[in-house]
Amino acid sequence: MAMAAHTHLPKRRRVSPATATATATEGAVAVAPLDSLADELLFLVLDRVAAADPRALKSFALASRACRDAESRHRRVLRPYRADLLRAALARYPSASRLDLTLCPRVPDSALALASAPLPSLRAVDLSRSRGFGAHGLAALAAACPGLADLDLSNGVELGDAAAAEVARARGLRRLCLSRCKPITDMGLGCIAVGCPDLREITLNWCLGITDLGVQFLALKCKKLTTLSLSYTMISKDCLPAIMKLPNLEVLSLVGCVGIDDDALGSLENECSKSLQVLDMSNCQNVTHVGVSSVVKAMPNLLELNLSYCCHVTPSMGKYFQMIPKLQTLKLEGCKFMADGVKYIGISCVALRELSLSKCSGVTDTDLSFAVSRLKNLLKLDITCNRNITDVSLAAITSSCPSLISLKMESCSHVSSEGLRMIGKWCRHLEELDITDSDLDDEGLKALSGCSKLSSLKIGICTRISDEGLIHIGKSCPELRDIDLYRSGAISDEGVIQIAQGCPMLESINLSYCTEITDLSLAALSKCAKLNTLEIRGCLSVSSAGLSEIATGCRLLAKLDIKKCFAINDVGMLFLSQFSHSLRQINLSYCSVTDIGLLSLSSICGLQSMTIIHLASITPNGLMAALMVCGGLRKVKLHTAFRYMMPPHMLKVVEARGCVFQWIDKPFQVDQERCDIWKQQSQDVLVPLPSCRII
Repeated sequence: MAMAAHTHLPKRRRVSPATATATATEGAVAVAPLDSLADELLFLVLDRVAAADPRALKSFALASRACRDAESRHRRVLRPYRADLLRAALARYPSASRLDLTLCPRVPDSALALASAPLPSLRAVDLSRSRGFGAHGLAALAAACPGLADLDLSNGVELGDAAAAEVARARGLRRLCLSRCKPITDMGLGCIAVGCPDLREITLNWCLGITDLGVQFLALKCKKLTTLSLSYTMISKDCLPAIMKLPNLEVLSLVGCVGIDDDALGSLENECSKSLQVLDMSNCQNVTHVGVSSVVKAMPNLLELNLSYCCHVTPSMGKYFQMIPKLQTLKLEGCKFMADGVKYIGISCVALRELSLSKCSGVTDTDLSFAVSRLKNLLKLDITCNRNITDVSLAAITSSCPSLISLKMESCSHVSSEGLRMIGKWCRHLEELDITDSDLDDEGLKALSGCSKLSSLKIGICTRISDEGLIHIGKSCPELRDIDLYRSGAISDEGVIQIAQGCPMLESINLSYCTEITDLSLAALSKCAKLNTLEIRGCLSVSSAGLSEIATGCRLLAKLDIKKCFAINDVGMLFLSQFSHSLRQINLSYCSVTDIGLLSLSSICGLQSMTIIHLASITPNGLMAALMVCGGLRKVKLHTAFRYMMPPHMLKVVEARGCVFQWIDKPFQVDQERCDIWKQQSQDVLVPLPSCRII
């Protein structure tokens, strides 16, 4: 197919007259088109091919030696399935600049001894989901990659100061992520600070061995830092003055730092950071409006401030925001608003483009209506689970903020269907809309079809919508990429088919518990070549025939939930194993899959997560065989009964490869409640924080 595309391109190779004469008289074979194309043009062609189907590049490389050489020069990112293939992959693709090892759960030190010769083109390595390596492997990596600028060692729970000292040998590092590397102490951080003075970004989240002393030394040695993340560390006020003296710091994350309180922030009174633009202090529960006043005085040029789950929002706190007139993003999720708190946000933050009030208490129609009437530049608004607001607020939002591109209002249960229609009437620029668990009906969907730029639409648990309304969306929203129809029980094949036909860019669809859909819906969705996420949990009329259509048509499928699809059996697994090589996560609980299907599924090299609970036809021997074959698994959810049926030493072998078992003790449950009954029961037990949705 790729060669056919090249035949339409003009031949640019110049042929001498003598050669032309010889060709005419001797019938010489014409020069291959690839040889006549400049690499820049050829790489543009390969980029288009890869965008449509990444696996097509492999077919292209098999066409000829010239194609193989071209594909080798073109590839910039390597994602091997196994660490033992790393050396061969780097030898074949010498131009690769990024090495992504997230599909390899275990990477031994020997694998990181990449090559005997240096690899100057390799600039980024991601080991964030790999284990098995230590200081020796990192030393080999630093030696082999003199141009290494980006290194992600997140979740390296066994990496300590010795490993940090070897990382410091990569003197050209610009970005380093050490999240959850808990054994690293100030000593290891000091080595990095001395060895990598050009660091721009460093992430130390959950590094519990890091103290104020280490952070102070880092700030002293790495003056070029622009991003510093210290979330969930044990720092206190002693390191804040040093941080504030960083001349180029733009992003600072202090999420969940218990040592950051009003007293710590008060120490900033004599400090001022004019470069800082983004500050995240969410979940700093010892901070009150007093501490916030210190923050805004010390950071006058803030563009984004996150105080979610932090403190009560009072009128005086709202007034403090006047000191940061450039503020564009304000996140106050989970906060309690005192009287007039929301009003003063409208008064003080007139430049706001994004406001999040998700799961807040104390937000009223009067206050919210006043605030949005002042926020004329607002583009994104999140009022999820604000159960006190009504059509009054929505009328103010739609009339005052017609330029909104994102509106999230899941579980705003007092907004009526008439109120929801105003969204489609006035907010025609919307790209993202979440009205899950609302009173939306077909007339509301018809109005929303006027938002032709929608790319994400979440309308799950909307029991009043049907195919009639969904058809309008399919006909009018061609840019739709993500749609959630979870427990929208009146939706059937007709509506899904229209979505599949009218939204060719679709990447994700949730049809869980839409019990009226059948294989016809899956056959239609199989034409959406970019589909990577499919959730059809509890769709009783779906079978292996429909799943086989998805497997053959949607080659990018990465996440699949077929729990309680009782008619899906081994045939569906065989098709997945043959065609769905991009599959990373699957839930096949309660399906009719046997050992044969499970074993075939385990042949997918990149499969990382499986949930296999209550598969009646699975035996301990079959399960153990599948687990041994599937070397890339990271997480497996199993019923507790299997824990005592499989040999312990075999389970340890699987765990040693980096797989984590989660044992579930749930009773076998087949019956499903109707969506309307389920919705009523869920509302009776609903807890507004931290989440409003029960799955």
